[in-house]
Amino acid sequence: MLHQTTDNAPEPPVSSYELLPGAPDSPVLLHVPHSARAIPEDVRGGIVLDDAALERELDHITDAHTAELAEQAAALADVTPWRFVNRLSRLVVDPERFPDEREEMAAVGMGAVYTRTTHRAELRPADTDPEPLLARYFRPYARAMTEAVADRLAATGRAVVIDVHSYPTEPLPYELHGTGPRPPVCLGTDAFHTPEGLMEAARKAFAAVGETGLDSPFAGTYVPLEFYGRDTRVTALMVEIRRDTYMVEPAGAAGPGLERPANALADVINAA
Repeated sequence: MLHQTTDNAPEPPVSSYELLPGAPDSPVLLHVPHSARAIPEDVRGGIVLDDAALERELDHITDAHTAELAEQAAALADVTPWRFVNRLSRLVVDPERFPDEREEMAAVGMGAVYTRTTHRAELRPADTDPEPLLARYFRPYARAMTEAVADRLAATGRAVVIDVHSYPTEPLPYELHGTGPRPPVCLGTDAFHTPEGLMEAARKAFAAVGETGLDSPFAGTYVPLEFYGRDTRVTALMVEIRRDTYMVEPAGAAGPGLERPANALADVINAA
């Protein structure tokens, strides 16, 4: 687990997220929010699972090897994209959730600060105050992502956010929409922020991985709230790779199958 001091400063430790620079003229920002397993010691103290149960939960909830996938794709792209990588587990905070009543996953205890596990067991007490974690981790992360998108807009006149995720072959109990199709590649879209050309480029590129579906089992895209539904210069797409296509589930090593989605993602970057 990650070790850190337990002071009251509102800013997170530097290592909680990382912006990896790309080419100055690239509008593309690869966002990797769920690839890490690290949990600071003071945050670990608020989680009720024992160490073995926590490791099992991390096996299920972590989008394993997606940071490596983004790194490989960035290296293969014609113009190097920027990468924004979460270095802490989503069990600390989930930066892609709404921090308020808009978040549908709050219904199963998995809003911005989780209180339940993937199997709906207790992770934190239900009456946990989320505010300290939101202040220390969620809001600084959101500000940094907003600034990263604003920087791409200032530099290139547009920004393309590509969210890099994975998901398990079999649905987990926490999934609200787990009964739908689970293709090898799921593309999450947004009616405002996902242009037809970007979606079609992704469908063509990921055909090499397998069948590509839209918005099932996971839908939507990530756009910082400052731009969400307001700025058409910010476009976005979520890429969800089914884990059995590139790794041994639930938390095994990435096999040679990682090369196919990395090449496909590079093609999407080139087309963006």
